[in-house]
Order: sequence, then C-alpha cells, then structure tokens
Amino acid sequence: MLSGRAVRLEPLGAQHTDGLVAASALDPSLYRWSAVPLGREAVQAYITTATDLRDAGKALAFATIREADGLVIGSTRFFDIEQWAWPEGHKRYGRTDPDVCEIGYTWLAAPAIRTAANSEAKLLMLTHAFEAWGMLRVCFHTDSRNDRSAAALARIGARFEGILHSHRMATDFIARDSKRYSITAAEWSEVKNNLAAKLERG
Repeated sequence: MLSGRAVRLEPLGAQHTDGLVAASALDPSLYRWSAVPLGREAVQAYITTATDLRDAGKALAFATIREADGLVIGSTRFFDIEQWAWPEGHKRYGRTDPDVCEIGYTWLAAPAIRTAANSEAKLLMLTHAFEAWGMLRVCFHTDSRNDRSAAALARIGARFEGILHSHRMATDFIARDSKRYSITAAEWSEVKNNLAAKLERG
C-alpha cells in the first residue's frame, strides 16, 4: 500500500468491487477515451485480469482510496513492468527489482477530478518506482484525442516524446494513435519537487 495525505493506493482486489462499481457509475461520459469498467460484471473481470497480471509479474494495480472517508474513487496501475538482462559485472547485475515500467489505466470518479487525488497518486507511484525499485524510466501513453489526460501528464512534469501511430486498440475499437510521455531517473528529482510544491499549493 502507498499512502499520502489525500489518497492511499491499495493493491486491487475483490474487496474493492462495490467501490469501483459505484465510482465508475457516477459519470460514464468521462471515460470516452479510457478503458474503465462499467457495471459489476465488467468490474469483476477487470479485477481478475489485474490480479492475473500481478501474479505473472507484469503489472501491479491499485484501488485509489480517498483518505478522508475511505471511499474508492478510482484505480491506477504499474504495467509493462520489465527487468532487463544486465550482464555479469554491470552495476545493475543481480537486481531483483524492475528497471522500467509504464503507469496507466488511471481513472477517477467525477468528484475526484481536479482535486489532489491524481497528483498525489502519481507522486506516490513515481516515488516508489524511482526510489524503492530504482527504475530508469517510467512512461505513459494516452489516446491522442484525450486532451484532458495529455494535459494532466504535462502538469505533473512528464516529457512529451511524440506520437505512436496505430499503437493500441482504442475504446471505440480503432487502432488509436498514442501520445507518449516519460520521466527518467535523471529527471525525477525536479519532477518530484514540482509535484510536491503543487500539492502544497493545493
């Protein structure tokens, strides 16, 4: 579990089913470009897939919980987790932690949008990625049509790297173009300071 002042991130499990069903039902129109489960059956499948990927070492999904009242307000995850095959003698040889990953599958219920929830969740996850796991890079992708998500990534300090054409299947079942953003280990200190200052300002 990763805990902050506004939110905590709990490893996603069946105990979060009711909360996710309620959270995603508040305003489904928000999720035009995001893969968000709507309804109990979809949420149950979402959790099952997430736990299968966790058990395979490929992802780690969380329920986003509002600290003030314990309400489930969304979900996010580490995924495409990679551990590189460093040669013997390299300073990273023998590591058991991953080297790079992506953060995504992030969504929030309507009342949590434009609050501290997203910024603090990203701060918690990025701190874990770079300071606990010692990662070299964290990347993000968003549907090129999703201006709200792209603006949020820019606000946290992620660097725009370009557009990947026909990169993934979109929620409307086309081959979408994705905007790619990243934060590297060398950039992390500045990003962390900016995020922390943003949260202090409220």
